[in-house]
Amino acid sequence: MERQWSLEESTVVDAPPAAVYRLVSELGNMGRWSPECRSVVVLSRSGARTGTRFVGFNRRGPFVWFTVGRVVQARQGREFTFDVGVFGLPIARWGYRFEPEGSGTRLTEFWQDLRSGGRRGRIADLLGTVFAGTNPARRIALNRAGMRATLTAIAATAALGRTGS
Repeated sequence: MERQWSLEESTVVDAPPAAVYRLVSELGNMGRWSPECRSVVVLSRSGARTGTRFVGFNRRGPFVWFTVGRVVQARQGREFTFDVGVFGLPIARWGYRFEPEGSGTRLTEFWQDLRSGGRRGRIADLLGTVFAGTNPARRIALNRAGMRATLTAIAATAALGRTGS
């Protein structure tokens, strides 16, 4: 099976783009929605903007690992993107695009594998297998399922906010 280097999933959320952006750009929320991310510690008190650094704590089954992240794009109501790595090695770019659709938002989550070839890429692949229990060939299926779960949870949170519950 050939390695897949990127993936995206989307859903329609019953809230305007600015409201959905506010939810997603609050990095601490990721632990509520993602099946792998358990919590995020933001290393700045100024909120998530381009350059903001954070640490993500992740778990899947018996595997526990952390990543260090940096926000690379924070365009209010349009796009929120961050890169994650470990031990100075790039691992992935994660992001969200927010597009008006009817009275709501088409929310697209995207992922790009940053573990390129060469020695550093092989080390990053090995670390992913050892710490996260996932080899590169299996990562795409896990990410697809995780993205769908995350988008569903974000949509449910946004709907609760619109009803005032």
